[in-house]
Amino acid sequence: MVIAKRKKSKSVYGPTPELVMEVPHTLAIVVENEPGVLARVIGLFSGRGYNIESLTVARTNEEKNLSRITVVSTGTPQVITQIKHQLERLVPVHKVNDLTVEGPHVGRELALIKVVCSGDNRIEAIRTADIFRARVVDSTVESFIFEVTGSIDKVDAFIDLMKPLGVVEISRTGTAAISRGTETN
Repeated sequence: MVIAKRKKSKSVYGPTPELVMEVPHTLAIVVENEPGVLARVIGLFSGRGYNIESLTVARTNEEKNLSRITVVSTGTPQVITQIKHQLERLVPVHKVNDLTVEGPHVGRELALIKVVCSGDNRIEAIRTADIFRARVVDSTVESFIFEVTGSIDKVDAFIDLMKPLGVVEISRTGTAAISRGTETN
């Protein structure tokens, strides 16, 4: 998803609007696994008015006591650079990688979608789930809970198709991402 915003130019010849692209960036942040670290990282975003579109965090190295925070945030290249520099200055932060610009990466999200439906809508819900390789993880006479895993676009598309069939509740994990190839972050 790319969002274009008009920005006024500082030209001596007068104002000429130019497009500034805001692109979602996936940031992988390696931090000390200790109380308050997540609050400090999130406080940096909220204190400066940056929006977080997705957030996941988990311990990744028990011996070194490290966790990995994966944040998806949208902004201009200058805003993303500023976010990275400010994150790097936080004491519990070991490393900040912008997976979006550092090369190819794999990002996935998991969602649970509860659909309440009957009759033909039940059949259509099962067909749609099959197309998206979503699994039925719970079923009653009146409802299904589907599990779908994939890119944000895939999860969004699945939810959009299920809405007319009776979506009543959605739970999403946020993006988990890792760089491709032999490099480690």
